[in-house]
Amino acid sequence: MKRIIITCLTLAAILFVTSCNDYETYAEQTEKERNAIRQFISERKINVISEATFKAQGNTTDVSRNEFVLFDNTGVYMQIVQKGSGAPIAAGETTGVLCRFNEYNILTDSLILSNNVMALTYLVDKMNVTRTSDSFTASFVSGAMLQRYNNASVPSGWLVPLLYINMGRWENEGDEIAKVNIIVPHSQGHQSSMTGVYPCYYELTYEKGR
Repeated sequence: MKRIIITCLTLAAILFVTSCNDYETYAEQTEKERNAIRQFISERKINVISEATFKAQGNTTDVSRNEFVLFDNTGVYMQIVQKGSGAPIAAGETTGVLCRFNEYNILTDSLILSNNVMALTYLVDKMNVTRTSDSFTASFVSGAMLQRYNNASVPSGWLVPLLYINMGRWENEGDEIAKVNIIVPHSQGHQSSMTGVYPCYYELTYEKGR
């Protein structure tokens, strides 16, 4: 009997140690996230520029040099691929915005959601956006993000580009819609990425709603 008890206690101790080893603290998770973002930037040969350089360039990023601007207060990296036709959302304005996107989990290097695939082209994401001074609030009305994550809150990272792009639509020859690429840390992401502490990379377009 004593031998059985000792064996059980030994197994319990092993399971306890294994469980402790499998558990990651929040600090460890955020460090893993930072490392994953650094690796992503290195592998993609991204040229990170400062906000001062971005401003000096007229709030643009040189796509030919694969430039991304890092916003220090949010940790979001942004590349403006197309600034878009039309004008920026005006202060005090509320408008509908249509988005198409590819969402990648940087930790797992995998595509996790997209409304650019043929089967989901009807699921263009619509959000209502309000600009107050230089800040934005928004909520999803419909689309893939709302359907997948069951949450109307728009990731804060999606709102960062709105200050620097135009909100137009395809109406005449030569028109273009705004297109950006952004790296979004979990703190600026949707609820799932916040809970799972994983960063996302988005290829994202913005078009003024009709």
